[in-house]
Amino acid sequence: MASGVRRIRRLAAATALVTTLAPVLGWTSLAYAQAPTGKPGERMVVDARELVYDKDNNTVSAVGDVQILYQGRTIEADRVVYDRQSKRVVATGNARITESNGTVITGDRFNLTDDFRDGFIDSLRVVNTDKTRFSAPRAERTDGEVFVFDKGIYTACEPCVDQPERPPFWQVRAARIIHKKSEQMIYYEDARIEFAGVPIAYIPYMSGPDATVKRKTGFLAPKFINTAALGYGVGLPYFINLAPNYDLTLTPTYLSRQGFLGQAEWRHRFVNGSYNIRAAGIFQQDKDAYLKSPLGAGDDTFRGSIETSGKVFLNPRWTFNWDVAGATDRYFFKNYRIRSESLTTTSYLQESTSTVALNGQSADAWFDMRGYYFQPLTYYDWQKQQPIVAPVVDYNKRIHKPSMIGGELSFTVNITNLTREAASFKSLTPANQDYLVKSGGDAATGRPAYSLFDGCIVYDKSKCLVTGMAGTIARSTAEVDWRRNIVDPIGQVWTPYASLRADLFSINPNTTKYANANVTTIADASDEVFGRAMPAVGLMYRFPFIASTSWGTHTLEPVAQVVARPNETNSLRVANEDSQSLVFDDTNLFEWNKFSGYDRVEGGSRANVGLRYSGTFGTESYANLLVGQSYHLGGRNSYTSGDLVNVGLNSGLDTRRSDYVAKAQYQPFKGLLLQAGGRFNESNFEAQRIDASAAFSYKFLSTSVAYGRYEPQPDLGITRRREGLSITQSVSFAQYWSVRGSVLFDLDKYKYDRERYRDALALYQSNPGAYANPIYPNTGPFQMASTSVGLRYQDECTIFDISYNQSYADRAVNGARTNDTRTVMFRLELRTLGEISYSQNLGSSSAGDGVSSSSR
Repeated sequence: MASGVRRIRRLAAATALVTTLAPVLGWTSLAYAQAPTGKPGERMVVDARELVYDKDNNTVSAVGDVQILYQGRTIEADRVVYDRQSKRVVATGNARITESNGTVITGDRFNLTDDFRDGFIDSLRVVNTDKTRFSAPRAERTDGEVFVFDKGIYTACEPCVDQPERPPFWQVRAARIIHKKSEQMIYYEDARIEFAGVPIAYIPYMSGPDATVKRKTGFLAPKFINTAALGYGVGLPYFINLAPNYDLTLTPTYLSRQGFLGQAEWRHRFVNGSYNIRAAGIFQQDKDAYLKSPLGAGDDTFRGSIETSGKVFLNPRWTFNWDVAGATDRYFFKNYRIRSESLTTTSYLQESTSTVALNGQSADAWFDMRGYYFQPLTYYDWQKQQPIVAPVVDYNKRIHKPSMIGGELSFTVNITNLTREAASFKSLTPANQDYLVKSGGDAATGRPAYSLFDGCIVYDKSKCLVTGMAGTIARSTAEVDWRRNIVDPIGQVWTPYASLRADLFSINPNTTKYANANVTTIADASDEVFGRAMPAVGLMYRFPFIASTSWGTHTLEPVAQVVARPNETNSLRVANEDSQSLVFDDTNLFEWNKFSGYDRVEGGSRANVGLRYSGTFGTESYANLLVGQSYHLGGRNSYTSGDLVNVGLNSGLDTRRSDYVAKAQYQPFKGLLLQAGGRFNESNFEAQRIDASAAFSYKFLSTSVAYGRYEPQPDLGITRRREGLSITQSVSFAQYWSVRGSVLFDLDKYKYDRERYRDALALYQSNPGAYANPIYPNTGPFQMASTSVGLRYQDECTIFDISYNQSYADRAVNGARTNDTRTVMFRLELRTLGEISYSQNLGSSSAGDGVSSSSR
């Protein structure tokens, strides 16, 4: 009974308040508590415990758990008073407004107009839908969209759950904060940026878009840089929002040593694709900061680059894409820290690759046609030796379960055409090494200061390799192959295979200019067109044995494969361009053709045998093992027939019985993975190649260790053993904080240092007056090739990162006189405010070859 009375009282109070306010607001109809009808702009919904009339003060008050809904806004308070004379609404006690977009405004006291749009708020707190926050002792809202916060505070950080009164990680405190929603802008006057309540920066005036803005014309966060060659620099990007689908960004950067660097980026997105164009240029003021040509760009006044990339969807199956870049010199991108999508990501192989491609794809076919242009970015690569490859056409078509024969039928086509201006050579021994271009000399070693463009003293097949012929080389390849899996009643798996491949070569070498004529002493350099055919049949056999025990499930699978083919022909006539990399390991043990490209094809009959084991132990632990060997059965062994670059020799396949290959993986529990693989001499089991790694990850700790050791391959011109060890680690500590580090050790570098010392000492002893007495390199096996250390803080509103990186590459790779191989990088990102970054290079005199030298 009492509950019913209360409901009637609340309904009566709400109805009375609405009835009172309706004539003032011009409403045409009434809305009753908890029964909204009609359009939100026409009706009000009110819910309160009781209604109080004050005829003396001409006010009407709603008291107790008041909730009013009007025009998409909701106002809640303990008490709401409407002054009929001033037409103001005052809400007190746990006052709260929820906007139609979800923004929540709280305060001790609201003094609003009768439509709740404008007014004053005491002890204001605003929480936007993107979790940004404003607060102020007093604020005013006008026109329903302009907020003025007196002594306001802004932050994008959430309050501490345990200590909500504690200042957020960062906040902006200003004399006035003005938020204009129609402009989507926030203005700060006399602002201070505070971290943990401590002021660290004062800014008289600043502005920025609010969180609703995705694209808006204006300045972006500045970028700072400092290097020995550039000096101190600051770049201030300016973004121009021309239209929803295209924009322009201009970035003028002032460099204290080199002047103004201009950068521009145009981006355009359309219905079926997008593209961008980037350009950069500078008239450098201090050319002496860089080495002279060809070791650097110290001769050039203007330096710049232009590049474009894009992708167009011609229809659901066909796309056209490009990534093209060009620079005035090979050192520009790195000297001036230019971001380029065309650059390789590795530290030691640096080049800019431009490509244009047409690609088509269906459920069972694939087509790709493209062209390549390579621009090397290191001093020891010669542009004239880089090929222009165009076109390269690849096509593959698969037919599943063709009638009569079943299995899978595959068709493959490749067409490649390339041109090169200057032939490329590689000496097999250091004693035969010469340089097609020499620059100066080094009195301490008696060798050229920088080794440019490898050549040979004696151009003979036993002493010199041709890694690339000058002229035009074309090849077309067509192949059809068939295979089918057949499982017999006892579980044996038989996979018969058959293929037919045909190649057509056209070689038009250039034997004039540069050292091109020396190719004739090593290879047949006459113009010719010739073909090659390679039929093959084979069979693979697998018989998996499965056993279940109390501690796991085990699968043991012997694998045997036999392939019959005629001999490979014309291996010495083929200009090997795409099959120069051959690593015999577990990944290609059962490949029908172990060469990596199309220029070479495996011939002769061969058998590949191996044993696979896999085991699972519970839900998270497993192990895999593969051990195998390859046997040459008959015909000519393709891996003993070295081509112009001796591919196949020293591979482990160039004997009748190949080296053993093995690969093992073991995960004892989730988070720890151990891997090891290698190639071992078939007669004495000495390791020829070892790759091993361990990776561990658990909660706050992540670490990995990788080790590699590769024995010399003298027939390929690799006379020294290569051995390295890398360690990376990341540790999270406290909350939001992490530290990381990595180091790469060159474990054989000390041997090279001592070889250089012996050479220099011999020169000094032969002629002390012409050469300096070298200093013995007192170095050990653990020489660092690169190292990196970083500290990072990241929470919901802040990213702070500082890192130190050092590499030991030769300074001449960058074309600079100073060896800027040590870099400190700083980055701070405050959510919604922007990002600031700074890069500082630390000068060094290390030349990266174990011999100390001063900056030139």
